[in-house]
Amino acid sequence: MDMKSFALKGNILYSSTPKELVCIPQGYLICEEGKVEGVYEILPERFSTIHCIDYQDSLIIPGLIDLHTHAPQYAIRSLGMDMELLKWLEYNTFPEEAKYSDPEYARKAYSIFAQDMKKSATTRACIFGTIHVEGTGILMDLLEETGLICKVGKVNMNRNCPKVLCEESEQSLKDTKVWLETSRIKYKNIKPIITPRFLPSCTEDLLTELSVICRQEELPVQSHLSENLLEIAFVKELFPSTAGYADAYNEYGLFGGSVPTIMAHCIYLTEDEIELTKKNEVFIAHCPDSNMNLSSGIAPIRKYLNHDLKMGLGSDVAAGDSLSIFKMMVETVKVSKLLWRLQDQSMTPLSIEEAFYLGTKGGGKFFGKVGSFEAGYEFDAIVIDDTSLEHPQPLTLKQRLERVIYLSDDRNLVGKFVAGNRII
Repeated sequence: MDMKSFALKGNILYSSTPKELVCIPQGYLICEEGKVEGVYEILPERFSTIHCIDYQDSLIIPGLIDLHTHAPQYAIRSLGMDMELLKWLEYNTFPEEAKYSDPEYARKAYSIFAQDMKKSATTRACIFGTIHVEGTGILMDLLEETGLICKVGKVNMNRNCPKVLCEESEQSLKDTKVWLETSRIKYKNIKPIITPRFLPSCTEDLLTELSVICRQEELPVQSHLSENLLEIAFVKELFPSTAGYADAYNEYGLFGGSVPTIMAHCIYLTEDEIELTKKNEVFIAHCPDSNMNLSSGIAPIRKYLNHDLKMGLGSDVAAGDSLSIFKMMVETVKVSKLLWRLQDQSMTPLSIEEAFYLGTKGGGKFFGKVGSFEAGYEFDAIVIDDTSLEHPQPLTLKQRLERVIYLSDDRNLVGKFVAGNRII
């Protein structure tokens, strides 16, 4: 369905701030030209003739935002979860990603990923591909067909990885430029994002040239930061002249400022790194499921919220074992409770309102005015029919949303809209 103006009727919920959840029972959500015109308790007379889809007692919420996931790892999700990051990459991830040199395998695996993304509650995502130009193009083709809006990266890495995945710097840059020539003009909804895997896998010259591409082509960048203690120590060895992990990215022009940036994990940021992250407006993709599965640690999200850092949530498949951002909301609350109880009682646990904000409006800011139903925001919405979740007494709208989040059940998804276009 592609209509310029229409309304959705149902129980409307969205975040206005990290702590404030707006609830409009049996309200009207108006879409005009792909954007939210407004939310009303009673349909205004001027909209009396527009098409209205009545979702009755269902919940209507903003589409969920996944700021960090790896498409080629989807096939190995829930496998090899007894290793830490660097060994997990060596024994699980790199062997799987090498398979994507075969276009037939890439199409088969990415078709599964793309269709599961379409069926999920996620409407926008930032996604890692592999080093392979053709395979990454296949991923972008398949995602374009879903109607989702995504940023996809051809991965760059030229050291500390298997030979089959190790690029020469010149070839890596040449392949990146070839990939960009096609992807920047071919797609409506799927856009490129520069993707150095992480500092251990990229040399200084490669990082410098990728930064140049970011600025010349006005492209964002995505990578990993401070995920694992062994990884952090390795970065210190590789970049001894820098003040730390974040400073190393910053030295090579890949840490915010004029280059919009997402850094996944950020578990062990120092005070100086927190200030640099805030100053440069770098987005943190909090990946609690992955952080637990690989025994990486607990990111102090309460501290980051107190510092007003830009943040959203990431599924980080396959270190994370699910695409569900609902599940990431739950894990965000749970790990914040552990951090508060076991380590620092000044960092109060996150509320469900704050977790919902991170999975919608917080992460949505990376895409612009996305993730809320405030006027002028892009019209991304999902509709959840929770009537099958029987309960012996009436529940408030907030309670019903909390239950949907904790059960993390996308099977009750009955409607999905991206930039005003209905895809489910």
